[in-house]
This record gives sequence, C-alpha cells and structure tokens, in this order.
Amino acid sequence: MAVPRRKFLHLAAGVAALPALARGAVAADYPARPVRLICGFVAGSGSDIYARLIAQWLSQRLGQSVVVENRPGAGTNVATEAVVNAPPDGYTLLMISTAAFTNASLYDNLSFNFIRDVAPVASVARGAFVVVVNPSFAAKTVPEFIAYAKANPGKVSMASAGTGTVTHVAGEMFKAMAGVQMVHVPYRGEPPGLTDIMAGQVQAGVFTLAGSSELIRSGKLHALGVTTAQRSELFPDIPAVGEFLPGYEASLWNGVGAPRDTPADVVATLNKEINAGLLDPTIKAQLATLASFPAPMTPAEYKTVIAQETEKWGKVIRAAGIKVE
Repeated sequence: MAVPRRKFLHLAAGVAALPALARGAVAADYPARPVRLICGFVAGSGSDIYARLIAQWLSQRLGQSVVVENRPGAGTNVATEAVVNAPPDGYTLLMISTAAFTNASLYDNLSFNFIRDVAPVASVARGAFVVVVNPSFAAKTVPEFIAYAKANPGKVSMASAGTGTVTHVAGEMFKAMAGVQMVHVPYRGEPPGLTDIMAGQVQAGVFTLAGSSELIRSGKLHALGVTTAQRSELFPDIPAVGEFLPGYEASLWNGVGAPRDTPADVVATLNKEINAGLLDPTIKAQLATLASFPAPMTPAEYKTVIAQETEKWGKVIRAAGIKVE
C-alpha cells in the first residue's frame, strides 16, 4: 500500500511527537542494545509506517533504539528469511503483513515455514480493503455489480496491486463467492491500478481503503463495499461486502514476529509494551488515518489468527490456481 507523500510526512511528524514515557518493566536486562525491526516493504509504504509507529513507541518504553530496516523483495520473503535466520535473542524482529499468510501457498520453494519458524509477538492493527468502481459504471451497489457481472461473464475487469497480492486474492474470493467470471488485471502497486479505474480502462478493483480513501472522498472513485466483517468507522455509509455475501471477509493485518525459540520472557515483554502502545491515543489516531484500528492480542491469540488466515487464503489461492515465481 503506497501512502501519499503528504500523508507520510504528517504521520512521520506524528510519530516524532509521541510522548516520552517512563521505561516500563522489562524482562531481566533485555534489551541491552539496539533492536532491529525488519520490514518487507519500502519506506513510505503502509507496513513501513506501522513499523515506525511501533519502533518509536518501543524505543521510548524499552530505553533502547528500535530501528526499522527495510528489506523489500519477493513478496516480503526476503525480510522473513532474514529474521528466520537471525539469532533468537529478541534483537531482530519482523513486521508481519498479510502477505505472510498467502506466501506459503503462492511460492513453492520457500526456505522457511512461516508458522513453524516465526514466533508471534504481537498483533498491531487490522484494516480493510475496498471494492471500487469508476463513478460512471452502471453498478452502484454490490448486488448490482454481481448481477451485472453475471449478465456479462468475462467482460468485467477487476484490477489488483499485483498477482498474488492480498488485493488479488481478495478479489478471487469475491469472484468465487459471488459466482461471477471477471478478468484479473494485475498492476505494479496500487496507484496505477487506481488511475486506470478512474480513467475507465478497467471497471473495478480491490485495493486498500487507506490508499483509496482520498479518491473516494473526492468522488473520483465509487466504493461498493469494504471487505472487513463490519463497516469502517471512517466510512460508515459504505456497506461491508459481507452484508450481501455472507461470510465474505478480508482483512489487512499487521503485527510483529521474532525468530522461533526467542525466549518467552522477551516475547512477553514486547507483547506487553506493544499492547500498551495500542491504547495510546496518539497511536490510535495515527492508525485511524491508515483506515486501521488497534488489534491487541496475546502471542497465543495472534498465533491462532496467523494459522486461520493462512488456511483461509491457502484455500482461495489453490482454488484459483494462483502461483508466483
């Protein structure tokens, strides 16, 4: 998810303004030196901003610098592999995105098993995707869109941020549950896909709500529905797709992980401090600008989410025959 430069600068300023807080109780002497938080996306992306919010908070709470290190590539697999191969001492952490739940089924020769090799530390936030169309498109609601697609099989195009991205997989799940045939049009990221929908080159697309919000507000895109189970607080008038397709749900998850065998007391310390941050009004406000809301959990609860999401998206990917080289 690309974040507009103005919004990125605003969020960065907000991160810097987070209040200095007293050091919380920590396990033994951890951390005794700086910690790396590796992010599989470029600077300025949504996951990068989540990472910097958490890194700034932890730096203040733990009394040691937590530095974000961007390692994009191979759908976040480069970053994950770096963390999996790092010493399990709590000094190398991973910013987990929803891509972690789809990669196991998209790639045949991964050098790691995410569920086995990454220890869940803390869930951070949960956000929405949104199904959008050109404002002049004939269908204005999800039922109308489904009816139109059924009446014109194979003639409706649905854009995504790229083959194998969660926006693509969420679109494939929509197609399967609605029983419609649409042509998938992958782009290299969100901006070109959104641009082509506005230009009428493609009819519809599934993209992040954060990346689409300004275009929806300005009337350049029309939103059919958000993909989370409930409506978004940012756009309460936009229905959830699941209101018309019962059981449809696609969330954008972000969290923190560590190499397996990281000491339990270190994981507990990080979980406690991150969850405390998710209650902070400044962080909650920053997440809201990304169309996300805090999702604090215990490591065990987050592990369950990872397993459930991996299974769900694996079924969709296998049914659609999606593969990434």
